[in-house]
Amino acid sequence: MEVVIAIGANLAGPDPLTGALVSPSATCDAAVEALRATPGLKIVSVSPWYESEPIPPSGQPPYINGVVVGKTSLSPLVLLDTLHHIEAQFGRQRSVVNAARTLDLDLIDAGGLIRTEGRPLLPHPRATQRAFVLLPLRDVWPDWRDPLTKRTVEDLVSALPPQTIRRLMP
Repeated sequence: MEVVIAIGANLAGPDPLTGALVSPSATCDAAVEALRATPGLKIVSVSPWYESEPIPPSGQPPYINGVVVGKTSLSPLVLLDTLHHIEAQFGRQRSVVNAARTLDLDLIDAGGLIRTEGRPLLPHPRATQRAFVLLPLRDVWPDWRDPLTKRTVEDLVSALPPQTIRRLMP
């Protein structure tokens, strides 16, 4: 099954191997490697990184965001639990909604499945409203369609309200 996983961070966090604090961009790079090392998950493509302002607006630092597309033999629930485990390795602590974080891994799409109840909700309920998901997704899977509405990623991008985001140079 093809999956889309969004990656984001806006706080320095611990490197799981050394314990040293690393930047959000270094955390995002390391998270891709942690995903590559996940049994039952094969990463097919990794988007460029973007810098975006928090949504909703707050006094938080900007986020580094990107998307990976992969193939998995894991169930959506097992994959979600694996993502939460990786977040915890990078110092993620769940507190209030939309809090700043050392790492955020969101399961955006899992084989086009639609789940409106239980865990995980699929597709991710706010993904189509977020430039920090859609722009990197368009870079790596321009033919992706929202499983609920069947709208193309390009159509969803063009319908976004204004959001502060910029693509980072490699």
